[in-house]
Amino acid sequence: MNFQRLVSAIFLVAACALSTGASAQSGLISSAVTPAKGSVVTTDQVRAELLAWAPEGVEAGKPVWLGLQLAHQPEWHTYWKNSGDSGLPTQLEWQLPSGITAGEIAWPTPKKISIGTLANYGYDNTVLLPVPLTIAPGFGGSGSSQLDVKLKAAWLVCRKECIPQEGEFALSIPVRGSTALSGAAFQATFDATPKPLPPGSSEVEVSGQALKVSLAGLPTALQGKTLALFPETGSVIEPAAPWQQAWQGALWTAQLPMSGQRTESPTQLPVVVSFDQVAYRIEAPVKGEWPAVAAAAVVPAALEAALRANAAVGSAPVQNGGAPLGLLAALIGALLGGMILNLMPCVFPVLAIKVVGFVHIKTQATRLATGLAYSAGVVLSFLALGALLLGLRAAGEQLGWGFQLQSPAVVASLAALFTLLGLNLAGLFEFGSFLPSKVANLHSKNPNINAFLSGVLATAIAAPCTAPFMGASLGYAIGLPALQALAVFGTIGIGMALPYLAASAVPAVARALPRPGAWMVTFKQLMAFPMFATVAWLVWVLGQQSGIDGAGALLALLVLMTMAIWAFGLRGPSRTVIATLSIALGVVGIWAIGPNVIKPVTTSATTEASGRWQAWEPGRVDQLTAQGQSVFVDFTAAWCVTCQYNKKTTLSNASVLADMDEKNVALLRADWTRRDPAVTAALAQLGRSGVPVYVLYKSGRPPVVLSEVLSVDDVRAALAKL
Repeated sequence: MNFQRLVSAIFLVAACALSTGASAQSGLISSAVTPAKGSVVTTDQVRAELLAWAPEGVEAGKPVWLGLQLAHQPEWHTYWKNSGDSGLPTQLEWQLPSGITAGEIAWPTPKKISIGTLANYGYDNTVLLPVPLTIAPGFGGSGSSQLDVKLKAAWLVCRKECIPQEGEFALSIPVRGSTALSGAAFQATFDATPKPLPPGSSEVEVSGQALKVSLAGLPTALQGKTLALFPETGSVIEPAAPWQQAWQGALWTAQLPMSGQRTESPTQLPVVVSFDQVAYRIEAPVKGEWPAVAAAAVVPAALEAALRANAAVGSAPVQNGGAPLGLLAALIGALLGGMILNLMPCVFPVLAIKVVGFVHIKTQATRLATGLAYSAGVVLSFLALGALLLGLRAAGEQLGWGFQLQSPAVVASLAALFTLLGLNLAGLFEFGSFLPSKVANLHSKNPNINAFLSGVLATAIAAPCTAPFMGASLGYAIGLPALQALAVFGTIGIGMALPYLAASAVPAVARALPRPGAWMVTFKQLMAFPMFATVAWLVWVLGQQSGIDGAGALLALLVLMTMAIWAFGLRGPSRTVIATLSIALGVVGIWAIGPNVIKPVTTSATTEASGRWQAWEPGRVDQLTAQGQSVFVDFTAAWCVTCQYNKKTTLSNASVLADMDEKNVALLRADWTRRDPAVTAALAQLGRSGVPVYVLYKSGRPPVVLSEVLSVDDVRAALAKL
């Protein structure tokens, strides 16, 4: 039928949009940054500048230094090589000519930055991160007069909230003569860099759950002073925990609590100790046996960056009513979750599409072939989305399930797709009139292609939903090896396709359906309204991401697209004129107001504190629980229909809110409408990869994760246990 042809052809455009939106995620992560191929990149939080210092020219054996200088706005900071409880160190990726190599960052001495119950190591005000260059003998012999340097840098800047940012820099350094303009900045940084001391009789001893540090050879000027200590190896000590230190003559000793999240057992432990503006670095040997690393502390490499980006929740284990998932349990949960996904409201329009097509199938063999093709489209699409998600996360992107709808471009593309589907169902146009006859005949002779692409379309709109049983399975899958993780994603697809596949294989289902007749025209037109309802929802989602101007621009562009579709359906000499005019208006509209569709807004409506609910931010849960309050966190997104349903029903229920007040529960809402690495990290630490997620926190107890489909009884029962 014409509608199915429309699905087949137009979905190719949507698939391209999904791919484009996914690849554009790195733009969202640093929306405050405009990469500039110069020496300076400025954001609202940081002014970053690439500096160079070559006091004797660029020659082999001569000192040549590059450095990224970060000037922070008040209250903002970036991180040292060991960021402490949370955060990420600044990363530098150099592009240098042949014969030039860059060394490691000569990290200046950090400071301890306390945020709530957490402690980080980093820098505020202005810091320069210097990097030495090694010049190969003979460099410059070709007559080149300058050394061209390119740098791609990424840093995490935090206050109470954290913003990953990046910038691209370019600089040309004269090969002959000196470059001394930045010499004072480099010299000040060298003065602040820890001076190396030989280990001598210094050592670190593992004693139970503590580290006993003994440092010898420290200068006399430091003796008797209270020193700060910074281990270069992360996750070894508890940065925020109190610890003791003492002097025994010239020997400085300290006893530090070992981290419960330790992931390494080093034999050498480099530490930096400082007092005032003086700092020293000693690489002390470790004596004694490290205790075994708990299984829960072994973090998969693909998740490490996300988990460390923000210690948004406490380190207590998550309580969800059972032991940690195994692969078999994850597969069972994925299968059940995929089946339940068919009942989720975001999938309803696609199910309506299949009902319209199913009643036209006359033979059992064709029906079964259609069911298999549809199932193949669903399963392969889930595998493709899973592979894309795993690949992007392995590359350092902080993404979760439903990531494609965090891109305004993808949301706008889907709105256009569903508008076309609705217009076709309503009878405004017949898609066959736009296709060459050979293509139209090919579609009519290959109904299985239509069924396959319908499965792809069903997955595209269902992907943002997280059905019961799916949340834990998805969170568990992210940390598995690639093949096992893809098995979980594929099983979700099998679960979603299973009901339709079973119906296509059982002849009794076909006999129970009404016979084709005049009612089919009315039913087809009626099914246009779920399509338009989906468009309304997508426009609302875009409004949360790009503001009222973005939503208005999308609506205007949809009107222009509808006008063009209508014009091409006209007859007579006026068709060419009106169609040409409508296309011209569409092009002007895209040029004039199209950028508003993907324009970011500072805050989303769902993140603003209002009434009982406050905006979630990293460390806020720890602050409230430390004050004796219990905390309920709603991890949500505007594009998550289940989230919005739960918000309007259970979370607005008078009895639930009364129980919240009685138990003195603080209500926080974590918005994931646009990609937020802090929210992604918090979800990952809870073992989840998508929304909705509902969590109850109480001091001294593990977090309790509630069901994705939230009921009043479930919430009240959980509150009664506080």
